[in-house]
Amino acid sequence: MLDIAIIGGGPAGLSAGLYATRGGAKEVVMFERGMPGGQITGSSEIENYPGVAQVLSGVDFMQPWQEQCFRFGLKSDQKNIQRISKEDSHFVIHTDNNETYKAKSVIVATGGTPRRSGVKGEDKFYGRGISTCATCDGFFYKGQEVGVLGGGDTALEEALFLSEICKKVTVLHRRNEFRAAPVTIAKAQAKDNIIFKTPVIIDEVLGDNNGVTGVQFTNKDTKQQETLEISGLFIFVGYDVNNQILLQEDGNFLCAMSEFGEAIVDLNMKTNVNGLFVAGDMRIHAAKQVVCAAGDGARAALSALAFLEHSK
Repeated sequence: MLDIAIIGGGPAGLSAGLYATRGGAKEVVMFERGMPGGQITGSSEIENYPGVAQVLSGVDFMQPWQEQCFRFGLKSDQKNIQRISKEDSHFVIHTDNNETYKAKSVIVATGGTPRRSGVKGEDKFYGRGISTCATCDGFFYKGQEVGVLGGGDTALEEALFLSEICKKVTVLHRRNEFRAAPVTIAKAQAKDNIIFKTPVIIDEVLGDNNGVTGVQFTNKDTKQQETLEISGLFIFVGYDVNNQILLQEDGNFLCAMSEFGEAIVDLNMKTNVNGLFVAGDMRIHAAKQVVCAAGDGARAALSALAFLEHSK
């Protein structure tokens, strides 16, 4: 039986593995569908991780994590986990090829996935002018003109963030009404360099070998088509947490979840199920930053070690 099973191999999962094994746990396995690294490996540039002065690609940034995190005995198993269940005092890890593993405790760090808009040119320029994280990539557009696609809280909050860095921020939304909180809408509308284009549909993201150069969009009411020259487009049309493995055969989740499908945890990453911990973007109030995910993973591992000690 495993001491700790870690599901997910991004910054939260790797950090959990490092702290768990270095903290003395002997049987620790990290399950990941592919090579460890997580969603951040898709980023073109990372420059805001404390202590790392170089600007690195996501792949280069995560490379030394693997070496360090496996140094103390963490094992990696590239299997796709379908479900986690609990039987008596232990957990059962179910793979997609009907294998099962037993574990005394589990740390879930499966993260989430920003929704794609489906706009023409999105895949082509993703990471080359299209981003889903203003905090991560906004600085690269300092003094430039950018666009924000979306109408919820995240879209307008990120537009406000970008307005402090960029020359002009154009918010493109398919409706005249916004789903964001009234106070957030009011703050965005009060900013001189935030421009609103509604109700519009983006027809295509335009660009060249250097990246995004603009977007072509159509006003839904007038049917008039326009072209907006921008250097970057930030897309915020939703975020899906990868919570499928917590879904049980009866349709309920293994632990308490928020209305948005995020695991409810305390400051120690504990769920309401003894021995089950959730770290990173899968938990409530996640900041969706690498440094925060790493901290979550370390905290979850320390909590799992304490759980194992008290269970003896």
